[in-house]
Amino acid sequence: MSENIVILMISVSTFLGALGLIALLWGVKTGQFDDQSKFIDAARFDGEEELRDAAMMQNKKEEQKRKSKKKKEALKSHSNKSKKNYMPAD
Repeated sequence: MSENIVILMISVSTFLGALGLIALLWGVKTGQFDDQSKFIDAARFDGEEELRDAAMMQNKKEEQKRKSKKKKEALKSHSNKSKKNYMPAD
């Protein structure tokens, strides 16, 4: 490649990088990445009923995990028993 093309590529990539950095700094300065209503809404809508629902959902998830773990253990023990009794056909 010629020198001119390399210089052009470096200058264009530097310009685009600087443009991206300026856009990021502008976004941070103007508060584009701040979610101020998040904390207000969390406090406003986090009542007793919502907390009870969340606790109930957590308990259901844990119960489902226990059930699936028991099923896996049962299937594992069943497969081990069937392997012991396996006899190939004559």
